[in-house]
Amino acid sequence: MTSESQWRKALDDLPSTPNKIPAFFFAHGSPFLAFPEEETKSGAYGPMGAHMGPTGPLGRFLKIFGPALVEKYQPKGIVVFSAHWETTGERLVTDYGDENPLLMDYYGFQPELYRLKFKSKGDAALSKHVVDLYTQAGMKARTTTKLENRGEDGRGFSGPGLDHGVFVPFRLMFGEEMGELPVVQVSIDSSLSAEKNWAIGKAVSQLREEGILVLSGGLTMHNLRDRSSFAPETASEAHKSFDQAVVAAVRVEDAAARRKAMEALTRHSGFRASHPREEHFVPLYVAAGVGEGAGEVRVLSSTYGTPTVAFGV
Repeated sequence: MTSESQWRKALDDLPSTPNKIPAFFFAHGSPFLAFPEEETKSGAYGPMGAHMGPTGPLGRFLKIFGPALVEKYQPKGIVVFSAHWETTGERLVTDYGDENPLLMDYYGFQPELYRLKFKSKGDAALSKHVVDLYTQAGMKARTTTKLENRGEDGRGFSGPGLDHGVFVPFRLMFGEEMGELPVVQVSIDSSLSAEKNWAIGKAVSQLREEGILVLSGGLTMHNLRDRSSFAPETASEAHKSFDQAVVAAVRVEDAAARRKAMEALTRHSGFRASHPREEHFVPLYVAAGVGEGAGEVRVLSSTYGTPTVAFGV
């Protein structure tokens, strides 16, 4: 699942089930996705820039992925989790009104990356419903508005907003304007526990039957201390072995055995070389929790370090 023809076939083969939409773990990439195409294609940023840039395999996949989801499922809204928003013991759910602000939570990039546009709206009723689902599951949750800061912005202030793990890939998936399709973001659990983050997903699985598209974004390869890990041309055998183990684990057919294999990934010999910290990996568990139960798991793209997986097909 590494070529455009394979991606298109995998997406085409997903059943059209607007009344039970699969949950998706997707590779949300990095700010490289927003770099000018000519810069990453030129090789100026090396293999990492070429692989993770807008014309690399992830960028090309996301441009196909987003429109396919909208066409196939006609969602009423999107609930998204990102590796870039963690909270402790309580889920925060955005309720940003008519326009979601952007939190440009990246630093030291060229000025153009701080002028990126992505226009979307929230949905107060959906935000409240998500909070209610967590409350019913015995979990603490509340909404957060534009009046509450949630993180540091690379423009030199603290603020609210959708983080770059959302708006950077969404610009490729859905364009710079979402129109009438609302977007609500939910925080992951800062324990980075597989069990707790799986439960966070499971608590909102009902959304799938209500016409809501649930996306959970991260990366299966994220080691900023070793940038060679981001591209197959420079990755070590430990990185490649772990990458293959992730795809193998989610493809296990039996649900109980699959969960066991997925949770065992954090003990893989290549895990720490791939993830010094687990925040980019645990969104995989959130998506698995949302999609738990009857249905298949399908790998839609198995591109090195940036796979996309559908749970509950």
